[in-house]
Amino acid sequence: MSEAIAQASLGIELGSTRIKACLVAPDGTTLATGGFTWENQLVDGLWTYSLDDVRAGLQAAYAELADAVEREHGAKPTSFAAIGVSAMMHGYLAFDEAGELLVPFRTWRNTNTGAAAAELSEAFEFAIPLRWSVAHLHQAIIDGEEHVSRVHAITTLAGYVHELLTGRRVLGVGDASGMFPIDTATGTYDATMLATFDERAAAHGAAGLRIADLLPEVRSAGEDAGELTAAGAALLDPTGSLQPGAPLCPPEGDAGTGMVATGAVAPRTGNVSAGTSIFAMVVLEEGPRTPHEEIDIVTTPAGDAVAMVHCNNGASELNAWADVFGEFAAALGHPAAPDAVFEALLGSALTAEADSGMLVYNFLSGEPIAGLDEGRPLFVRTPGSRLSLASFARAQLQGAFAALSLGMRTLTDEGVAIEAMRAHGGMFRTRGVAQRILAAALGAPVSVAETAGEGGAWGIAVLGQYRRAVLDGSADGRDLSSWLDEELFADAAAEAVVPEAADVAAFDTYLQRWRRGLAVEAAAVSAVPSSDPRE
Repeated sequence: MSEAIAQASLGIELGSTRIKACLVAPDGTTLATGGFTWENQLVDGLWTYSLDDVRAGLQAAYAELADAVEREHGAKPTSFAAIGVSAMMHGYLAFDEAGELLVPFRTWRNTNTGAAAAELSEAFEFAIPLRWSVAHLHQAIIDGEEHVSRVHAITTLAGYVHELLTGRRVLGVGDASGMFPIDTATGTYDATMLATFDERAAAHGAAGLRIADLLPEVRSAGEDAGELTAAGAALLDPTGSLQPGAPLCPPEGDAGTGMVATGAVAPRTGNVSAGTSIFAMVVLEEGPRTPHEEIDIVTTPAGDAVAMVHCNNGASELNAWADVFGEFAAALGHPAAPDAVFEALLGSALTAEADSGMLVYNFLSGEPIAGLDEGRPLFVRTPGSRLSLASFARAQLQGAFAALSLGMRTLTDEGVAIEAMRAHGGMFRTRGVAQRILAAALGAPVSVAETAGEGGAWGIAVLGQYRRAVLDGSADGRDLSSWLDEELFADAAAEAVVPEAADVAAFDTYLQRWRRGLAVEAAAVSAVPSSDPRE
C-alpha cells in the first residue's frame, strides 16, 4: 500500500439517500470515494431505516472505495491515518442492556413529538425541536410506550456506527447538541436541564429513569474517541485487508461536517447545507435573546454555540422533477447524465421573469417552520402565468429556500450578525444558479467553495485529519478554526455572490405569496391521505 493512502483519512457519512465513503489526503485532496444508495421507509406512520441496511451500506460503500484505491495504487488499503463517522443528526435509537434495538430507528423526519417538545421547551426555557432525541424519548414516556422501562442507552446514527467500529459509546459535541442541550461553558450536557428532564419523566410515570445515564459521552473535535477494533475492521472490510488500530475522531452529525466542509466554524460565519433537508448554521458570538421554535441552539464540532435553522424538506422534490425530465429526454432518444439534466434545468432559472405567478411547496414530510405536521408536494400557478422551463425552475428553487428564509428572518430580527454564508450540496454544482437565489432568500452574500461539493464525508475525513494532527503534535495547539484556515482553506477558491436588489425584491414577493398559499398546502394535507390508495 502506498504511503499516500496510509497518510489519508477515511470519512464515512450516512446521509438520507446515500452512504458515502471518502478518502482524503492531508492537504484535503480527495483520493477515492465509494457509495451506497438507500431510502427511508414509512413504517407504522414513522420514518425509519433498517439497521441491516446500515451494515450492508457501510460495507458496500467501503468496498467501492477500496476497489478504487486498488485500481489507482495497486493494493487495497490496510490502514489509515484516521477515520471519522458522520450521519443524519437527531432521531431516536434506543437500546436495551444487551445492545438490542428496542424500537425501529426513528429519524429526524418524524414530527410526532409535538407534545414532548412543547413541554420540554417550557420546562427548560429553551427551544426543543421536534426531531431532537430528547423529544423522541420524552414522547415515548408520555405515550407510555412499553420499551421505555428497558432503555439502557440512546444515541444517534453516527454514534451507533462509531460504537460498532470502536466499542466506544461517545459522540461529538455537535451531534450531541441535537440530542440534548449543551452547556457551552462545560462542553457537555446542561446539568440543570438533565435534572429537570428527570423530574418531568417521573411526573409521567418513569420515576427510575436518569437521562444522564442513557446519553453518550461528549467529545470535542480533536479529542480521543477510540480506535478501530478488530470487529470494526471486519465489519467495514469482510475481506480482511483492513487492519485495526486507526484512531477515530468523535462522530459528528451532518450539520457539523457541513460546517467543516465549508470552513465556517468561527463566530459570525455561517453555512447552508442543501440535501434531502436544508439547514443554515450561524456561529454565534452570543445567543438569541429569547427562545424561538424556528431556531435551534446547537454547537460546532469544537463546542461553540450555533444558531441552526433546520427545514425538514430540501432538494428531494427538485431531484424528483429532474428525474422526470431525464426520463423525458431518454424517451426522445437523447439520454442525459443527471448532472447534465440539472445543468439544463437550473441553468434556465436565471432567464425567468422575476415574478412568474408560480408557487412550489417541496414538502414530502412535515415542516415545523411552516406549521405543518405532514407534507404534500405541490406546484401551483395562476391562470395568467406563463409556464416555461425557466419559470418552473426558478419557482422550484425559490420554493426550496422559502422555509429557510422564514427561519433566517427570525434570526436576523434577533440582531444576530451574518457577514457571509457558505453553501454546499448537490444543487450548487450548477455554478451560480441556486447560489444566486439563495443569496436573495437570505439577503447576504453566499459563497460556494470548491471543497463544498465533497460534502459531509469529506468534512468528517477532515475532522479525522485534525484528530491525527492533535495526536502527532502537528496541530501545534491550534483550535479547529485556526487549523482549518491555515491548513486547508488558506488558498481555497470560493466564488461569492452578492444579492442583487432585483432578486431580493422578487424573492420577497414570492415569499409573501408563498406564506399566504400555505393554506392550500394545509388543505392538501387534510384532503389527500398520505398512504397509497392502492394499498
